[in-house]
Amino acid sequence: MTVPVTVVIATRNRAAELCRTLGRLAALSEAPDVIVVDNGSADGTATAVRDSYPAVQVVTLPGNRGAWARNVGVARARTRYVAFSDDDSWWEPGSLRLACDLLDAYPGIGLIVGRILVGEHRADDPLNAVLAASPLPRDGLPGPRVLGFLGCSAVARRSAYLSVGGYSALFGIGGEEELLALDLAAAGWAAVYVDRMIVRHIPSTARNTARRRAVEQRNAVLVQWLRRPAARAAVGTALLAARALRDPAARSALAALLRMLPRALPGRRRVPAGLEAELRLLEQAGRRAQPGGTADTHPLRRILRG
Repeated sequence: MTVPVTVVIATRNRAAELCRTLGRLAALSEAPDVIVVDNGSADGTATAVRDSYPAVQVVTLPGNRGAWARNVGVARARTRYVAFSDDDSWWEPGSLRLACDLLDAYPGIGLIVGRILVGEHRADDPLNAVLAASPLPRDGLPGPRVLGFLGCSAVARRSAYLSVGGYSALFGIGGEEELLALDLAAAGWAAVYVDRMIVRHIPSTARNTARRRAVEQRNAVLVQWLRRPAARAAVGTALLAARALRDPAARSALAALLRMLPRALPGRRRVPAGLEAELRLLEQAGRRAQPGGTADTHPLRRILRG
């Protein structure tokens, strides 16, 4: 039985891994529509997908637009819900149907986050526990309410996603989800974690880890400048500058941040006071969860704690 959801995948130069993911999605009884947005690949990605999976809609972009490419897929979708996969992740059977049922039943939910199992041994991603322990009030929702997610583990109400503009063109890939999460919350949409929705993730061996760390650090502070109090953003920038003295990734992040701020700041829009208070509650919970009460500096864990 088909479900009213389209899986959107943004990809670049990972044809073999992408085709593995498409094979997994094609085997689902939910039979979702699938749209692949190719970020200017040079490895024959578009041709490989069209040859092996003719039912998949492929959109080719002339260059790498990062996470913004997902917006292209969402705009082309004709279903009321959109799910996201990466080229190295896919949804397990039944998960997309569950997401659609919950979105049907709870019209105030804009986005549902699933549980990520990593590698062939299906190990829980440590971020699952962070989401499950969210201290935010549930307000009668079917899972913990959260203010962060990982892109490959989300199913969104298409109208909610489009109403806030989707992913920013500024962010690339790496911590890009935080701004979208905050914009959805500011617009009144709830995001919830549902551990019965399962995502499999086999991390790509092609990832540039150093570059990813730099992008994550840059984006974490950029979000502060765009949505948080200026004093907080200034402190975040100072901390990044301090790390830059000893960490090449932080140096790269700081340089990129300073280049981007002049064109980013016209889009500054502080979150409502109530949402800012919830972010501070998450940050306090994150500090308590760390040995000695110190905050976790890993960008993705920081994002999910607020």
